[in-house]
Amino acid sequence: MTPQHTLPSMQGKTCLVTGATTGIGFITARELARAGARVLIVARSPEKGAETIRRIAEETGAQTVEALTADLASQADIRALAREVKSRVDRLDVLINNAGVILLDRRESVDGIEMTFAVNHLAYFLLTNLLLDLLKASSPARIINVASGAHRGAKINFDDIGGREHYSGWRAYQQSKLANILFTRELAKALTGTGVTANSLHPGYVNTQIFREEGLRGLIMRCAAGLFAIAPERGAETTLYLASSPAVQGESGEYYARCKPASISKEARNEATARRLWQFSEDLAGMKSQTV
Repeated sequence: MTPQHTLPSMQGKTCLVTGATTGIGFITARELARAGARVLIVARSPEKGAETIRRIAEETGAQTVEALTADLASQADIRALAREVKSRVDRLDVLINNAGVILLDRRESVDGIEMTFAVNHLAYFLLTNLLLDLLKASSPARIINVASGAHRGAKINFDDIGGREHYSGWRAYQQSKLANILFTRELAKALTGTGVTANSLHPGYVNTQIFREEGLRGLIMRCAAGLFAIAPERGAETTLYLASSPAVQGESGEYYARCKPASISKEARNEATARRLWQFSEDLAGMKSQTV
């Protein structure tokens, strides 16, 4: 089953997809455009954005894709991105937070935050909050956060969120994916009654350029992905389902896998942790305390 065979019409809809130049994000943007949506993609360079637009037009004939440039590890870039989105469109029906990284060695963003947490969680948190007024004005609207089954077994280490003392790339990734689910659930509660929904998902073990670590370890990761991971087309199916299906209209705060609601870990259901994470994220993102 391929995405283009199952997607309903998205004519008249405006969608924003981060991490849209490769992998799941590219397939998501391509199929939304094929279904008739106006699609804003986020790329790390103008060149990558232009190449993605060209590929989508070549593969679908769609001329409704526009590229925005931002480094999602930079809070200044995220703020500029939100301003650019608002200047280009007067509505936003679907926000898909998809961009993500897995890093084997500890790195910090330009803001001094551990890179995996900055890109995989804080970028979701900040961009979503900056676009909430536009999403609410476009109600009914949908927020989709690409999480992972890797959240199982993880906890949020508020005392050392960036792993300064004991860093593990895999644990950092797990923590960020747990944060995606906690954020989604807390966001859904805050959005009750607005007509804007928020859901997260597990795409599966997908062969994408998230495995872009350099050196021998990165090569091993990519080889393993090539042998055992599913194709991006399959990995994008649940994202596309949540973005377009009438069956999930009004559903919020859920976690999906294979286009169905799925179970989450006990820690992902911890409401106190979700509230603490929200406040912690506001501080890291330089936001004033606010209610959604």
